[in-house]
Amino acid sequence: MPLTGRWTLTRYLIEERRRFPDASGDLNALLLDVALACKAIARRVAFGGLVDAPAAGTVNVQGETQQPLDVMSNDIFLRMNEWNGQLAGLASEEMEAPAQIPATYPRGKYLLVFDPLDGSSNIDVNVAVGSIFSILRAPPDAIETGRDVVEADFLQPGTQQVAAGYAIYGPSTMLVLTVGNGVAGFTLNPDLGEFVLTHPKLAVPPEAREFAINSSNSRFWEPPVKRYVDECLAGRTGPRGKDFNMRWIASLVAEAHRIMMRGGVFLYPRDLREPSKPGRLRLLYEANPIGLLIEQAGGRASTGRQPVLGVQPSALHQRIGVVLGSRDEVERIERYHTDPSERGPETPLFAERSLFRD
Repeated sequence: MPLTGRWTLTRYLIEERRRFPDASGDLNALLLDVALACKAIARRVAFGGLVDAPAAGTVNVQGETQQPLDVMSNDIFLRMNEWNGQLAGLASEEMEAPAQIPATYPRGKYLLVFDPLDGSSNIDVNVAVGSIFSILRAPPDAIETGRDVVEADFLQPGTQQVAAGYAIYGPSTMLVLTVGNGVAGFTLNPDLGEFVLTHPKLAVPPEAREFAINSSNSRFWEPPVKRYVDECLAGRTGPRGKDFNMRWIASLVAEAHRIMMRGGVFLYPRDLREPSKPGRLRLLYEANPIGLLIEQAGGRASTGRQPVLGVQPSALHQRIGVVLGSRDEVERIERYHTDPSERGPETPLFAERSLFRD
C-alpha cells in the first residue's frame, strides 16, 4: 500500500476508520483536534524566548515549578478540545482535578488525559520537548446522563486506552500515534501546515545496544537495576559480550522517540530514595500512553515487575517506575527482578541480614 510521504493524518484516520464500518467518526475528529493543539504548541515552542508568556514560578499539583510554556500549552490543549462534542472531560498533569466541559458545549463519549509539555525543563537549553496524550472511553453513566466527570472515571488501566500518541518538537515536529493497529509517525510539513505520514509502520528492534538511565541516582537503585547497568557498562568483555552506549536526555518524549527510531531501553525505575513512592513518571499521562505506543511497535513496557499497561491506577496523579523499549532487554530486566537465580549477589545494605536487622 503506497503510504509513505503521500498520506496526511486526515487520510490515515479515514482509512483506519474504514476497518470499522459502524464507527461514528468521533475518534477521528478528536484526534484531529489534538493534532491541531500540537501544531499550535509547536509554533510557540519554536519561538522560544520570543514568546510573551505568563510568568514562571508557580507550582503545579506535582510540586514542580511550572515553566511559562507549561501553562500556555495546557491552556491550548483545553481550549482546542473542550468545544468539539467528543469529550466528557479532560485531565492534565498540570491540573489537580479533572477539567469539566463547559455547559455551553455538548459532551461526548471520550476522556482525554495529557501531559501538555513533557521535558519543559529543557526549554532553556533548546533540547527537544513534546506533548503526550491518551484517549479513554468515558463510563456509560457519564455518557447517558451528561454528569460531570470525577477522578474515578479516569482510573482505567492502560489496556483500556482507545488511542495514544505524542508530538515531539525538535528540528522537525513529529506526531507519533497508535489507534490500536500498530504505530505510525507523521512529520509536520510547514508549507502545507499538515502532518504527513513519513513512518507508516514503526517497529522497535527486539535487541539493543543503547540504554538510558539517570546514573546520578545509582546509589538508590535496587540490585536488579544495578546488575543490569553494570553488565552493560562491562561491554564486550563482560557477561553481555557487546558494547553499549548510554544516553540520558531527561525528556520522556525524546527518550521514547529515540527508541522508536532505532531501539534501546529506557529506565526510570523505582528506587530506594523515597521507599513510599513507587516511581517518578506519571502513570496516566506518561507511562500508559508511551507504554501503549512501545507495545504496539513490538517493544515492551514494564515496571520491572509487571506490564505497565496492566497496572490498575489508584489516583489521578499516581507515579510509577518504568522500564520500556526493546523487548529482549526489558524482559531481561524483568527476570532480574523476579527470578532469584537471576538477581545476582545482593549488596550487604539490602541483604536479608543487613544494616537494618533487628
